[in-house]
Amino acid sequence: MNRRDFSTIMAMALGSALALSAAAADELPSNQGKEKCFGVSLAGQNDCAAGPGTSCAGTSKTDYQGNAWKLVPKGTCTSIETPRGMGSFSPIAVTGQSR
Repeated sequence: MNRRDFSTIMAMALGSALALSAAAADELPSNQGKEKCFGVSLAGQNDCAAGPGTSCAGTSKTDYQGNAWKLVPKGTCTSIETPRGMGSFSPIAVTGQSR
């Protein structure tokens, strides 16, 4: 196996491990009774899924970024009001910096 093949395999393995750890975080006992809520976190305070140009937790670039989620108590997501609208169970399409 040459160095390039090894690097490719290692990158794929690392990517897979990161994806699995993010998915597993949703199922931690400490997360029971909580749900993902998009568009409610402040910049740098998201729990994960912050879209292109970011990797995961703590990487959102703007307050209330529509494609970044935060864990909130179950039943509260869609009642959370932000300056850009209400929280959502799915990513919120962002045009410019407002929604």
